[in-house]
Amino acid sequence: MGRGGASKDRADGAERKCIATGEVQPKHGLIRFVIGPEDQVVPDILGKLPGRGIWVSADRAALKTAMKKGLFSRSAKQPVKVPDDLVCEVEKQLARRVVDLISMQRKAGKAVAGYEKVKGWLQTEEAEVLIQAVDGSGRGKSKLSTPHYGHYIGCLTADELGLAFGRQTVIHGALASGGLTQRVVEEAHRLYGVRENEAGSGQPKG
Repeated sequence: MGRGGASKDRADGAERKCIATGEVQPKHGLIRFVIGPEDQVVPDILGKLPGRGIWVSADRAALKTAMKKGLFSRSAKQPVKVPDDLVCEVEKQLARRVVDLISMQRKAGKAVAGYEKVKGWLQTEEAEVLIQAVDGSGRGKSKLSTPHYGHYIGCLTADELGLAFGRQTVIHGALASGGLTQRVVEEAHRLYGVRENEAGSGQPKG
């Protein structure tokens, strides 16, 4: 709670309105954009770039609607340039963000990769998040279950997980609680919303 009984989230203005759907939701469920020096729309994945923020739900359809209907210009109250590959660029940056966060958790001793290590963490209930490559074998992935009251992430490729764990490819990974784990889950939710996925495949759960 903040001063005067107001919640800290509300005091920090942690909710924003999507220009495409009109929905108000927590910032971690949206993508922030700013207008660059050349009047070009620039994604601000980390939410730190200077300038007035323009917010769109972390949803591929919402982003395409904002682009198609000129909603960035309307929100900025000026003509702006929207790159044709804006959605792909947002997806690329979000994927990099998730990979970087997992890598930081690995270096902090809060992430493991490989079937046996992940299985061990799940059996000892050390794992809070099960991560599996979207392009991994369905049969192999079905042998591991999401932690009870935990989360599942399956929207990264084996190559992307490999980058996170310093290997060529990774199919199975797990995160312990604490540190940046909750941030990983939130960013993975954003990535799943923006990334083109097979129906129901890889959606973060929990």
